[in-house]
Amino acid sequence: MTGTLTIAGLGPGSEAMITPEVSAALASATDILGYAPYVARVAPRDGLILHPSDNREEIGRATDALRLASEGRNVVVVSSGDPGVFAMASAVFEALEASPQWHDLSIRVLPGITAMLAAAARIGAPLGHDFCAINLSDNLKPWAVIERRLRLAAEADFSVAIYNPRSVSRPDGFARALEILGEAGPSDRLVIFARAISTAHERIETVSLRHARPEMADMKTLVIVCNSATRQVGRWIYAPRHAG
Repeated sequence: MTGTLTIAGLGPGSEAMITPEVSAALASATDILGYAPYVARVAPRDGLILHPSDNREEIGRATDALRLASEGRNVVVVSSGDPGVFAMASAVFEALEASPQWHDLSIRVLPGITAMLAAAARIGAPLGHDFCAINLSDNLKPWAVIERRLRLAAEADFSVAIYNPRSVSRPDGFARALEILGEAGPSDRLVIFARAISTAHERIETVSLRHARPEMADMKTLVIVCNSATRQVGRWIYAPRHAG
């Protein structure tokens, strides 16, 4: 098998945040696979075939990528942010586990700047102490698991980066998440709503947890619920490294 499979992160939105390593992989690819809006971020060119697909077709997309690479193609599977954070790297390895005929393929994962890091950098250093990331989508895990993790994270006083907070099909989950965080931790903790970071539509809003409202977030928003020690200095927000 002479082909290659690269799993690459396109960063949060700005071309300036795509790493040179990822740019080089895209330039040498014969095939790009990914969720349609992410594939659309890759410029078409001669010799390149784009394979956009729906966001719920991850395993099928991963299987197609493995097959194309086994046929000698130079395949790149793209995700936004980092491919290993709630993205395609896990899906590719899940498909690979079920397909021993492809275990010897040349595969590499190229990191990208994920939304929580881009958002944190814009506002200061709210992830400067211990933190965790939780995906509010219940497509691949039960809502009960999400609730338990939110509660435990708040009780442990982690800063919490929340991905996929609120969608049209899940309008109520984020409201419940805010309730849980308020019940399990201080209600005066800062909450950062960072929407479309690094794009022309970027917007950042910071409020206390008690004033956070579900409609302040959508699927383009990364939410950071700060720990109780987080401080605000002018327009900057940071978590002291000695908190505990």
